[in-house]
Amino acid sequence: MGHIAYLRRKETFSAAHRLHSPHLTEEENKELYGKCNNPNGHGHNYTVEITIRGEVDPHTGMVMNLTDLKKCMGVAILDELDHKNLDLDVPYFTNCPSTTEMVAVFIWNNIRKHLPKGKYELYEVKVHETDNNVVIFRGELSSTEDVP
Repeated sequence: MGHIAYLRRKETFSAAHRLHSPHLTEEENKELYGKCNNPNGHGHNYTVEITIRGEVDPHTGMVMNLTDLKKCMGVAILDELDHKNLDLDVPYFTNCPSTTEMVAVFIWNNIRKHLPKGKYELYEVKVHETDNNVVIFRGELSSTEDVP
């Protein structure tokens, strides 16, 4: 029986967005999102933490090579989101609001597409919008929700 470990890496990116739902009226958006619904948008310096869970390989001593995780995060996160307007430059956000929750879901889905095969799994995506506002997503789905 092998040892299970959690490997975590951080990256930062800057992005602009406007909190606005295409499923709500202008008035409902203003009421729900307040100043974050400003038509000119606003921006954040996000920090993203990716956690990988897996068995420590007895020959390499690693869950996965950190260089591979760094490359994966570069392609799946930085290339897609850094210095972008999420609402205008990232097609995923065309039909859903670019909340931190949905940014975490987007990153989860994109990391999974680019993660090299191995004896590990994506365990957690943590997105820090600010020092005080953090979203954690572990890939769980509600049985009653329509998923974008």
